[in-house]
Amino acid sequence: MIIIGLGSNLTGQHFDSPKAVLEAALIKMPDYGIEIKILSRFYETEPVPKSDQPWFINAVALVETKLSAEELLHSLHEIEESFGRKRRIKWEARILDLDLLAYGDEIYPRKDKGQETVQDNASLGMIIPHPRLQERLFVLEPLSEICPHWRHPVLGLTVDELRHDMKRRSDQGIIRPLC
Repeated sequence: MIIIGLGSNLTGQHFDSPKAVLEAALIKMPDYGIEIKILSRFYETEPVPKSDQPWFINAVALVETKLSAEELLHSLHEIEESFGRKRRIKWEARILDLDLLAYGDEIYPRKDKGQETVQDNASLGMIIPHPRLQERLFVLEPLSEICPHWRHPVLGLTVDELRHDMKRRSDQGIIRPLC
């Protein structure tokens, strides 16, 4: 199971809402060999960490692709750039954020017998599963909607277990489904 997180809190020149940005990105994915199998609802979410930037629209998608994890991450970054995304400051407002949350049960970077098995993943900044997905209710809530029994390959917990733990924390901000 390949899982992608989608987010936007800016509109850019060509879109009237962050939701429209995400819808356009979803339409573009097949051009990169990424097939959307299941898409969660869209959620309006308060920025995490809290800030004065606009609220986000987030969703999660289960996808299929013949691309390797590295190729998929590169394609997601290309899609972001085609929408005008520039990576400058961590957690800044952005027109499009596409995160590779999980790629099957694979774990990157990984070492077998002391040797790196994935070439250049450090240069790509590739960490799979996403290093903070278990700390983000804006990921866990939509993921729970479409795949509640998915098990985190490192932590061994299901989405619902992770979500239950996060709902007890007060630093997750507000998250609500769009109608």
